[in-house]
Order: sequence, then C-alpha cells, then structure tokens
Amino acid sequence: MDKELFDFVAERADVLSKSDFSTQVTKDAAQAWKDAVAADAEAADTATETLLNALEERPTTIDGVIGFLEGPAKEVLGEQTAAQGLASQLERKKAGAKWCDCEACAAATQILAKFGRIEL
Repeated sequence: MDKELFDFVAERADVLSKSDFSTQVTKDAAQAWKDAVAADAEAADTATETLLNALEERPTTIDGVIGFLEGPAKEVLGEQTAAQGLASQLERKKAGAKWCDCEACAAATQILAKFGRIEL
C-alpha cells in the first residue's frame, strides 16, 4: 500500500476508533487495523481488507438515519435536536445524499468508496 493511501486509511481509522458515533464493533475493527499496522507495516494490505469487511455493513444510509431521527432519536437526543437533525437529513436526501454524514459514517464511507466497495 502506498503512503498516500495508507495515510488516508490511517486518518479515518483514527476517527472510527475514537468517535462516539462509532459502534463498538467499528471501534474494535479500526483499532485492530491500527494495532496490526503498528506491529507490522507490511501487514497493511491484509489488515485493510479485514477493516473493509468489517465496515461494509456499518455506514448508515440516509434513509436509516432519517428513520432513527423520526423515532428513537427523540428519546436519545431530545425532541428539538432530533427535529433539527431530521430537517437537515431530509434536505441532504433531497440534494442526493446516500449516506449519514456523522463523523463515523463519513469516515467509513470514505474508506469504502476509496476501495470501490460503495459509491458516494
């Protein structure tokens, strides 16, 4: 893996491993990638494939985040915050967005798109 691609994945794996918006599965997968490449830089390709496989089901679609904001988010985030988020996501969907834009989903979708696993 060339340095530019490695740095691209490393920056996003760092976000995924620390974000409050990441699930524990995502945090663990990102940390495992970081640990693998720290121990053996030659392992980057294998570690990246493992990370990609773990991330494939992680990014939330725009419809998924809208569904969350219409329902459970009201209790989790509060009515006003959920309503503001919903309005924002509905506008994004109208503009053609396919994915949630929280920091964790953005990092995951960017990695997956870079490797041709999804389209942004």
